[in-house]
Amino acid sequence: MARNFDDFKVRIENEFMQHPVVTDNKYCAWFRKGEISVAHVTHFVQQFSVFSHLFLIAALKKVINADSLEGYRESKEILMNELGVIYNNKNKERKLSSGDEDSSLAAENATDPGLVSTEGTVDGGIYRHQAAHFEWLLRIGETLGLGFNDIGKRRHGTTTTLHFCDALSDLYGHEDYNVGNGAGFSIENWAAAGFWQDLIAGLQAVKERDVPKLQLAFFTFHDKIEGQHKEHVWDELRECFDNDEFNEDTFIASGVKMLDACKVFWDGLYDDAVKSGDVKEQAVTA
Repeated sequence: MARNFDDFKVRIENEFMQHPVVTDNKYCAWFRKGEISVAHVTHFVQQFSVFSHLFLIAALKKVINADSLEGYRESKEILMNELGVIYNNKNKERKLSSGDEDSSLAAENATDPGLVSTEGTVDGGIYRHQAAHFEWLLRIGETLGLGFNDIGKRRHGTTTTLHFCDALSDLYGHEDYNVGNGAGFSIENWAAAGFWQDLIAGLQAVKERDVPKLQLAFFTFHDKIEGQHKEHVWDELRECFDNDEFNEDTFIASGVKMLDACKVFWDGLYDDAVKSGDVKEQAVTA
């Protein structure tokens, strides 16, 4: 029986976009209120750095396991940008080199997540050590008393954080076309569903109240870039759907597993906040 893409879109809406990690994330809803101690923000940044840094493993596996040259290059766009290759945005480059802009802005643009381009391609882009996303997180950690060896390492992750990291490696980076794409599609839609705004709102409150030097650009950068990713994933999905090897059930099952693991991460942070006394209510078991 021929597959129907419109029916499949409805299934995705029901099984991915109505998942609790998208529609009812207790941690992010609480976090955005800004009622967070500096101690918990420090814990949050450390756990987020572990997830962000270990994501490189999953991203590399996705490159290796790509099923086409196009998919290979798309996966490299994500990995190389994470590592510090700035997107080559020709329009922005012309503006910066026009003589109307301070030349120092072009240099700062290479390292500041608040200024680097969120559009373009890594093809022809410039590599800068300080443009690596981990180094942006390192700068945030430094304002909270965290040094290089205090963030981003597996040994710093809680059980729930590592559960999410391992699921990313196993599912997002899976060698099976349907598993990897299902996980990738679901996680991109989760990332574009609004949790970045929740984190930004909470961190802004902490910045104004407790840590004036706290940098938010890592989070605002990802909020912008994920919104643009969402514009493209449906087109990419259509290409997957038309592939003879596409398996709808495997794709959906993988995506749901990925979102389940993501929920474990956030629920773990929520329970940590309850235990620390930041949340003044009984933790809900996931």
